[in-house]
Amino acid sequence: MIDDDQELCGLLGDWLGSEGFQLDCVHDGEQGLARALTGEHEAIILDLMLPGINGLDLLRALRQQAQVPVLMLSARGEPVDRILGLELGADDYLAKPCDPRELVARLRALLRRSQHQDTGNESSLLDVGDLRLDSVNLVAWRDGELLTLTQTEAHILALLLRHAGQVIDRQTLSREVLGKSLGPYDRSLDMHISNLRRKLGTHADERPRIQALRGRGYIYAA
Repeated sequence: MIDDDQELCGLLGDWLGSEGFQLDCVHDGEQGLARALTGEHEAIILDLMLPGINGLDLLRALRQQAQVPVLMLSARGEPVDRILGLELGADDYLAKPCDPRELVARLRALLRRSQHQDTGNESSLLDVGDLRLDSVNLVAWRDGELLTLTQTEAHILALLLRHAGQVIDRQTLSREVLGKSLGPYDRSLDMHISNLRRKLGTHADERPRIQALRGRGYIYAA
């Protein structure tokens, strides 16, 4: 956990410890980035307002080198902050103050997706047209060009590719990938898909690869 609120770190450390987690805490951005890049942690809880490097700049730097799951936790809960965090590669976002039970549920969902990746399993390679996805190493190739995906983007794409040509409704995508049901104003799934669309680009004939069908969901157009 990278957060300068030491009291909060202590409280969440006790709560998460009772739920079977081991929490390490760092209280400034520069040390937090260094620790996050060691590869020693299964997930990162990241505050936005930090001394040294702020949370968004830290996330931007982290995503250039690592794809460890990141849950942003911040008192700055305005939509623009959530959008920026998700655009930069955060896997989930909670506003302070949060219910510790919800934090535990979100972390467990992130870790389930991470642990579900079976290294060496051929089924992790998905090929649809000119697109290949390696859902273990979180990378895709478009016509041979390497694309780096976040864990969440890779899991969304894997679900869409396994059902290419079929509509997957938003609630199914959210439950399967984000581990939660969508609220009426929750746009987190849409932001992940927007980022994914940008990385994938269009088909050669300019058709979008991922299409939104109003009131129904999303489809990967093979």
